[in-house]
Amino acid sequence: MTLPNKLTMLRILIIPVMVILYFIPYLKDNYLFAEVSILYFVEVILFAIASITDFLDGYIARSRNLVTTFGKFADPLADKMLTFTAMSIFLADGLLPLWVFVIILIREFMVSGIRMVMADKQVVIAAAKMGKYKTACTMLAIIVMFFSHAHIVVFYLGQALIYLACLLTIISGVEYFYKNRKEILESI
Repeated sequence: MTLPNKLTMLRILIIPVMVILYFIPYLKDNYLFAEVSILYFVEVILFAIASITDFLDGYIARSRNLVTTFGKFADPLADKMLTFTAMSIFLADGLLPLWVFVIILIREFMVSGIRMVMADKQVVIAAAKMGKYKTACTMLAIIVMFFSHAHIVVFYLGQALIYLACLLTIISGVEYFYKNRKEILESI
C-alpha cells in the first residue's frame, strides 16, 4: 500500500473515532476553556489531522507519481465521510440547519453520480477551482464551528462560513453540471 493510500486510510479510521467520542458524556459535559467542551476540542484536533492527511495524500501521490485507482476512489470518499461526520455532529447539537446539510449532501450525490457517468465513458473530470474553494470554505467552517461556544462572534463567524460554503456548494454543483451537460444528457 502506498503512503498516500495509507494516509487516506488513516483519515477513514479517524471517522469512527469521532463518532464514538461524541457519545461519551464526560467529554460533552466538561469544558476546557470558554465553554468549549473537551469533546469539541478533541474533535477539532482529529478533524484537523484528517484534513492535513487530505492535503498530504494528494500532494505526495501527484509529486511522487503514486496515483492509484484505489486512491482516486477512496480519497474523495474519505473527504465526504469526514465532512459529513463533522456536519452530523453539528446537526445533532443544533448548530447546523438541516437545509444546509441536505443541500450539501445532494450536491455531493449529484457530483458523484456525474463522475460515475463520466467514468463509464473513460472521462476523468479534474476538480474545478470553485469546487476547491467550496471544500476549503467547508473545512474552515467546520473548524470554526467546533469553537462556536467560545464566543458569540465565533458562533456567527462559523454560521457565516457554513452559509458561504453552502452557496459555493450550489454554485460549484451547477458549474459541474453545466460543464459536463453534453455527456450527462447523452447518457439519459
